[in-house]
Amino acid sequence: QLQLVESGGGLVQAGGSLRLSCTASGRACSSYAIGWFRQAPGTDREFVAAIGWSGYITSYADSVKGRFTISRDNAKNTVYLQMNSLKPDDTAVYYCAASSGYSGSAVSNYGYWGQGTQVTVSS
Repeated sequence: QLQLVESGGGLVQAGGSLRLSCTASGRACSSYAIGWFRQAPGTDREFVAAIGWSGYITSYADSVKGRFTISRDNAKNTVYLQMNSLKPDDTAVYYCAASSGYSGSAVSNYGYWGQGTQVTVSS
């Protein structure tokens, strides 16, 4: 059973940076596409970024393009989300998720989820 654990969240001022990590255990994450999603209070979970199993294919939500970068180190079973130029609107719980098939932006494509890490951006 694949398990995912997020880390790296915290409180940061607007314009600052954070790097989130998603570490897999139980199975090698190299077999999975990984996505990052976020959910603010009272809203639906929304897609942020995704990366294919090899790391060559990435996709981003329009709201984070040019500010966030997703990457992976399969040797460390870890996927990263580098977040720069953070805005108060980026405040949310961030989740990583794994898909054994096609990744993309749909929540339903992902069968494995972490517990989430809180990111708070102050103005």
